[in-house]
Amino acid sequence: MSSNQRGARFWISTWWPVVLGVAVIMMESTEFMGSDHTSGPLRRIFEALLGHHMSDAHWDLVHHYVRKSGHFLGYGFIGLAWLRAWWMTLPNSRIVSDMLLALMGTAFIASADEFHQSFLWNRTASPWDVLLDCCGSIVLQLLAYTIMRIARPKRLRRAA
Repeated sequence: MSSNQRGARFWISTWWPVVLGVAVIMMESTEFMGSDHTSGPLRRIFEALLGHHMSDAHWDLVHHYVRKSGHFLGYGFIGLAWLRAWWMTLPNSRIVSDMLLALMGTAFIASADEFHQSFLWNRTASPWDVLLDCCGSIVLQLLAYTIMRIARPKRLRRAA
């Protein structure tokens, strides 16, 4: 079926995960979600789960890694959403092309997010975060590719 024969339902079901992912990033890219606002609630959750109190210095390090893990995983899932959308939109393309398009979409959103944060008083913009975000996208896409290679090799073979 050609792309101009597909209805609105197809386009919405194909692209809504990307739109949702970008909306979540937009909500997280605010002053309210800066580390000065997330430290307290995350610390309470973390200490409740582990059942012990930690020093402020130790918490600062843990908080840093929790936030960076959020970057990696969050953008990894956005990369998967992009991959799914491109794969469904361009059914005759190669999986590598779809993965590159997904990485470019992720890099664009990550760069726009960091640019936006450069204007907020309690946020910092870093090209290292964009690199971390893109790494998350690459790793989760490769993981999905590996799983598809094992679980559904015939479907993947058509796209390779």
